[in-house]
Amino acid sequence: MGAASFLKVVAKNFDVLAGPIVTLAYPLYASIHAIESKSPVDDQQWLTYWVLYSMITLFELTFAKLIEWLPFWSYAKLILTCWLVLPYFSGAAYVYEHFVRPTFVNPPTINIWHVPWGKKDRFNSSSDILTAAEKYMEENGSEAFERLINKAKRESRTRNSNNFMIFDDDHRYYD
Repeated sequence: MGAASFLKVVAKNFDVLAGPIVTLAYPLYASIHAIESKSPVDDQQWLTYWVLYSMITLFELTFAKLIEWLPFWSYAKLILTCWLVLPYFSGAAYVYEHFVRPTFVNPPTINIWHVPWGKKDRFNSSSDILTAAEKYMEENGSEAFERLINKAKRESRTRNSNNFMIFDDDHRYYD
C-alpha cells in the first residue's frame, strides 16, 4: 500500500518534481558543458534556451492572475520546456529562428499605399500621385516633402523591405 500511494503522489505532482530538473538543472549543466566545448552550435542552443526561458518567465509574471485559473498550465509549460531543451527536437533554435529573431533583429517594415477604387473616388485621374504630392506639399511644405523623399531613398537602400500596394475593390464605402 505504501508504494502505491507514493506512486500516486509522484504522478499527481510530476510537474512540480520534474519542472525544476527540466527547466533549470539540466539546462544549467548543459550550458556549463557548452561553455567548455569549442563548438559554437551548443553555445547558441543554450543561449537561445535561456532567452526563451526568460520570456516564458516574464509571461508568467505578467499574466500570473490569468494563469492560476488554468489548471493545465504547469503541464503545458513542462511539455513546452521539454521541447525547447531536448536536443532531439531543437525547439529553442526553431522558436528563435522563426519568431524571436525576425521580431527583434529584423523587424518587418511594410509601406502601404492605399489606393481606393470606386465610383466616387477622389483619386480618379492619371495624376493621382502628383495630386497627393501637391496636397502634401501644401500642408507640410516643400522642405518636408524633400525630407520624406530622402528618407524613403535611404530606407530603400539600407533595408530589404517589402513594399505593398493595396487596392480596395470593395465598393460599399463609395456607393
